[in-house]
Amino acid sequence: MINNSEFADRLTSIMRFYQLSASAFADKIQVPRSSISHLLSGRNKPSLDFVLKVVKEFNEVELYWLLNGKGTFPKSETSSTAPEQMIQKPEIISPTVSEVSELDKNTLSKRIERIVIFYDDGTFKEYIK
Repeated sequence: MINNSEFADRLTSIMRFYQLSASAFADKIQVPRSSISHLLSGRNKPSLDFVLKVVKEFNEVELYWLLNGKGTFPKSETSSTAPEQMIQKPEIISPTVSEVSELDKNTLSKRIERIVIFYDDGTFKEYIK
């Protein structure tokens, strides 16, 4: 869970680092200026959209640092909490013909209802039957 006051402190650090006022920061990430005010005062929690806009616009901001203070700011090349280092790429395994024939009838009668593909820019595409 995000701590509002700590998140506000990290947001303030970003604005100081880039020498931006709250208004200029809001304009840069294309959010209403009131959003920044509400976040800094602790009134609101950040939305996923807000967090992704910050990380996308400011290359020195690590996602995990922004969300929970883990990692470094500005981003360093040797940071051990970089998302690329934390996420393991899935291993794709193709079954052989003999393995497929050994599947029980219950498995073969199941149908896929939904497939979700997540992209590295934070977006996703969902395919529903």
